[in-house]
Amino acid sequence: MLKDGEKGAVVQRDKKTYAIVPHVPMGVITPELLRQIADTAEKYGVQALKLTSAARIAMVGINEEDIDAVWAELGADPGAAVGPCVRSIKACPGTTFCRLGMQDSLGLGTELDKKYHGYSLPSKFKIGVSGCINQCAENCIKDLGFVGKRKGWTVAVGGMGGARPRLAEMLTTEINTEEALKLTQKIMDFYRANAKKRERLGKLIDRVGMEELKKAVLEG
Repeated sequence: MLKDGEKGAVVQRDKKTYAIVPHVPMGVITPELLRQIADTAEKYGVQALKLTSAARIAMVGINEEDIDAVWAELGADPGAAVGPCVRSIKACPGTTFCRLGMQDSLGLGTELDKKYHGYSLPSKFKIGVSGCINQCAENCIKDLGFVGKRKGWTVAVGGMGGARPRLAEMLTTEINTEEALKLTQKIMDFYRANAKKRERLGKLIDRVGMEELKKAVLEG
């Protein structure tokens, strides 16, 4: 039996079959990949195709001996779905498509995805990017969230789901995309340097205080 994450696969409830999740940045998928996923699913008898909360397509119920062949047919990289790392970034359509968009959420999300998808951290780390205050990327329960407003991005940190959910807290506001990218790296550096093993960012903030984070990433 494969370990979770090995070959990009996660064992399922039956302890026999696996799920894989092709990486689809920001949930924007090409017709070619969509067709390839469907054709491959039929060819290898995949039990289900599941749209995930992170806007990915999980291929569920794959036999272990078929995993390598399925990946070869897809020609896609695995999405970071398990382990202590930055997971697939969730972003709304933003100014690219949505009439309500105030900022380019797909643009910022793409830059974050290129740099941080699968980035190793003390625990799992989720990022949401919303182009307006409706927060369709569910920023309030993300470790790091960006909300687009007329004058720039509002940044919130420390959100999480789980048995003890926590709402994100506002860190700063009215920053541009370049500043948002630089701030992200500072937050990552602070988190890596100070968090305990498997401690989410929100729990770290509860332990050391929000002012300590602000001092480290905003001052100077």
